[in-house]
Amino acid sequence: MFGRLLFLFIFIPIIELYLLILLGSRLGPMPTLGLIVLTGFLGASLARAQGLSTLRKIQEEMRKGRPPAQELVEGVMILIGGVVLLTPGILTDLFGFALLLPGFRKSIAQKFKDSLVKSVANGKPPSDRTKESGNQDDDVIDV
Repeated sequence: MFGRLLFLFIFIPIIELYLLILLGSRLGPMPTLGLIVLTGFLGASLARAQGLSTLRKIQEEMRKGRPPAQELVEGVMILIGGVVLLTPGILTDLFGFALLLPGFRKSIAQKFKDSLVKSVANGKPPSDRTKESGNQDDDVIDV
């Protein structure tokens, strides 16, 4: 877990800064800033359009009486993609735009949903596991 957080908060920003400096030295500072602003606006508008489309799909699934699990996962991915697109950087923009592509998003959401179902099917719910392992916090003090 620590390694993932270290990678996320230390190495990714260093790589992003390096790529932005490299791009700025090739294009110049103003076009680089313009590209950052453009991807932010484009990402926000795409996330809004995709989010509204997914919201309609969620409402349609609920109207049909089916649980909208796939659509909810996709909605979270759209939100993450939109937030990532608002942050300046080349890698984060590529990742954000990838999350806004319906085909890519559907495949990732399906894999996530399948792995979640598999992990729940292989064991007990998380609340039961903590009780058996003795990792519960007892806040009751008998007097």
